[in-house]
Amino acid sequence: MNWADTILQGILLGGLYALFAAGLSLVFGIMRLVNLAHGDLIVLAAYLILVLVDTLHLNPFVALVIAMPIMFGIGWLLQTYVLNRTLGPDILPPLLVTFGLSVVLQNGLLQVYSADSRRIPSGYLDTASISIGSLHVGVMPLLTFLSAVAVILILNRLLYATELGRAFRATSDDAVTAGLMGIQPNRTFAIATGIAMTIVAVAALYLGTRSNFDPTIGPARLIYAFEAVIMGGLGSLWGTLIGGIVLGMAQTIGGAINPEWQILAGHIAFVLVLLFRPRGFFPRAVD
Repeated sequence: MNWADTILQGILLGGLYALFAAGLSLVFGIMRLVNLAHGDLIVLAAYLILVLVDTLHLNPFVALVIAMPIMFGIGWLLQTYVLNRTLGPDILPPLLVTFGLSVVLQNGLLQVYSADSRRIPSGYLDTASISIGSLHVGVMPLLTFLSAVAVILILNRLLYATELGRAFRATSDDAVTAGLMGIQPNRTFAIATGIAMTIVAVAALYLGTRSNFDPTIGPARLIYAFEAVIMGGLGSLWGTLIGGIVLGMAQTIGGAINPEWQILAGHIAFVLVLLFRPRGFFPRAVD
């Protein structure tokens, strides 16, 4: 086994998991909302990009530019007219509503697209690679990782260097007091969910170009996102990236030892992190 190649591939895979998890981490950090439909929304965005590519004959990255504002609108509407009504001291209503949304999305996509798996064509990028010494790195995995780093950088800049970010942090600390200072918590939450959905669109692009997808794979993507968020530390964006990398490396090392162990190895790594660092690597909420 080439350990250097295995570890490198695990790091790059971790970039995909970090993209799955970044929007989830943002929403949890700001409003303490656990969205059980997050994985299904990634799948929905993947189908949206696929439709744009097939019907308009667009490059997938051009289709992403169109899909991002559409997903922002979906997130804004979802938060404004559904999720804001469930927020409160009891965490159960948001869980039940997002679980129901997950069921609706899966069955709706099955009705429209059937259970056949699909893939977003990316042309020569499917097989393109670059050489780093004796290692060959796929262009798409590398783009995925760089996109994950870029997303984390942009989110941190947004949170800590903009007026909107200050509103996010104030609302996260105390929504009632923030409201007295002129901030509209419900509007702030809607914007946060809209931003999370634009990140979902980026994750969907790389999900759809790197592997097949179908309407039922959302819950598995949700599990990977949860594991990355929890291992990194709830609300910590850089921690989410580290959690994704640890999960990706565990899976590639487990798969290199025995292909049947790939998914199991990631779950074992998650359990070990919980045993030794129950609050994750960088436990921090958005502040």
